Amino acid sequence: MATMRDVARLAGVSVATVSFVVNDSKPVSPATRLRVESAMVELDFRRNAVARALASRRTRIIALLFPVLQHRLSDTAARFFTGAAEAASELGYTVVLWPEPSDPGALRELTSGGLVDGVILMEVRLDDRRVDQLLEAHTPLTLIGRTRDPSGLDYVDVDFEGMVEQAIDRLHGLGHRDLVLLEELEREDLDGYGPVVRVGETFRAVCAERGLTGRTLRCDANPAGGRAVASTLLEEMPEATAMLVLNDRAATGLVSELGHRGISVPRDLSVVLIGSTIEVAETADPELAVLVSPAAQLGRMGVETLVGRLDGTLGELRQELVMGAFLEGASLAPPPG
Repeated sequence: MATMRDVARLAGVSVATVSFVVNDSKPVSPATRLRVESAMVELDFRRNAVARALASRRTRIIALLFPVLQHRLSDTAARFFTGAAEAASELGYTVVLWPEPSDPGALRELTSGGLVDGVILMEVRLDDRRVDQLLEAHTPLTLIGRTRDPSGLDYVDVDFEGMVEQAIDRLHGLGHRDLVLLEELEREDLDGYGPVVRVGETFRAVCAERGLTGRTLRCDANPAGGRAVASTLLEEMPEATAMLVLNDRAATGLVSELGHRGISVPRDLSVVLIGSTIEVAETADPELAVLVSPAAQLGRMGVETLVGRLDGTLGELRQELVMGAFLEGASLAPPPG
């Protein structure tokens, strides 16, 4: 196994210089760093992560905090993780998924033990206690999502407001005037949850601005919930001609039950998924229109933002919203009649 002395000899530098490069502990000129790294590759030199962490007082590990006990691991969530892991690997960091148990002491243990260099928060609430805890612990953090007042915080987030407005304008352009928003049933873990609050507020505001009728239904986040809410829709809102769905787990059950009851999508009801995936849209028959969640992109941006803050290369605050692509599917049509 090659040693730092072997690398130093091949690169024509001191062992101390090799140590500076390996541990990222002192500045080294780009030309010298290139010679050292080329020698490391040629000799198949393996960096010792533990030694590097001890020397630099940095672990080069980032924790991705996801409240898995409250929010289920969906396909969209997996894309956040994948994008984050890919970006971290490219930047010389490792991402660990921290399931974040409900005990607030576990978060203190994570930040006080020097286990990680920084934290990325997901599933952010408008008033999120985790932000205050991390700031008090002086732990570098970035949000995927945003709080009610994100001033002073780095964040990247889905532009839910823009996506809802785009969906409503597309439906309005087809002639729809009576719209329904389908959400998940109210639960404690959704209270103050950013996407739910922002989608609901934007839906009501845009419908009012456009002179449209906008109402809300809720159901369980599963196909059975979708089947059940189809009955409610037909009984309580038979005049509705279009639906925005922020509950993609219920979408297939909804469309299936409507078909059983003689209601055709899109002939009788147009449907648009908000912040979902192409794969979910394709499971319905017909394939649903969808505003795709830019999950992988945001996972990557979250890591790049935090690493930039850790390495001192990020200047001003990064506060950025990202729209998802609108894929038409086969679930849009003018209203009947």
